[in-house]
Amino acid sequence: MTDIFTPPVLRLLQSGDAIKARLAGEFSAVHGLSVNEMFLLMQLERASLHRLSRVELARRLHMSASTVTRMTAPMEKIGLVSRQADERDARLSFVVLTDAGRTKVEEARATFAKQASYVFRDRWTEDEVAMLSDLLGRLVADMPGSLT
Repeated sequence: MTDIFTPPVLRLLQSGDAIKARLAGEFSAVHGLSVNEMFLLMQLERASLHRLSRVELARRLHMSASTVTRMTAPMEKIGLVSRQADERDARLSFVVLTDAGRTKVEEARATFAKQASYVFRDRWTEDEVAMLSDLLGRLVADMPGSLT
């Protein structure tokens, strides 16, 4: 039996790493953010009331809640996010996107779009990019926190 599934999964993992590496330098230099911090801010931007619990952020970002806590601490210090206690349950707290965080997401989105165009510009037609997007959309359709 021929294994037809391993090569595309390996290619997806490799291409994801390459794209993150490409984004990382410019995000850090221009916006002072890591790619994962940008994804976290984008999740908050899309959330109701621009807030999510650390557990929900962890689920959406595919990381542990303690990693989310370590990520948000410096973001809180510079005012991109804040912490909000639940009114009914003191054990629960939310990470909330601040106005400065919203501004940072808007600015970083332009950098993201520019870098995304570089990924495909010389190798793919617009129809191919649309087809790939549709296929990948099916792959992640049931995953929490889709950003598209």
